[in-house]
Amino acid sequence: QVQLVESGGGLVQAGGSLRLSCAASGRTFNAMAWFRQAPGREREFVAGISWSGGNTFYADSVKDRFTISRDNAKNMVYLQMNSLKPEDAAIYYCAADARRLGVSGWVSMTFSAYDYWGQGTQVTVSS
Repeated sequence: QVQLVESGGGLVQAGGSLRLSCAASGRTFNAMAWFRQAPGREREFVAGISWSGGNTFYADSVKDRFTISRDNAKNMVYLQMNSLKPEDAAIYYCAADARRLGVSGWVSMTFSAYDYWGQGTQVTVSS
């Protein structure tokens, strides 16, 4: 059974930090990504990472504040979030690509490019 399980969300003050984790199981994935969705807004790309970790991409709104990483030996993906702002509050989703195994360096910022999704973890930032 394929599963992506996020953890690490919570309530933090503006300027604080959180580290989100995504545990993947059930199969091998290529690129992994984090998306987020705030109430009344569409789900948006936050960060993505290729299988090797050599390629990473970030939304402009989080660049220089968030860092995505992965540990393939543990089947884990992480999102370190620093200098959090109230506008970062959202449900954060882990996403995984399973169609492009072996495609080196591939990562997408597009919602439809990912095949599997976690249930999400809530991040709340107080001002």
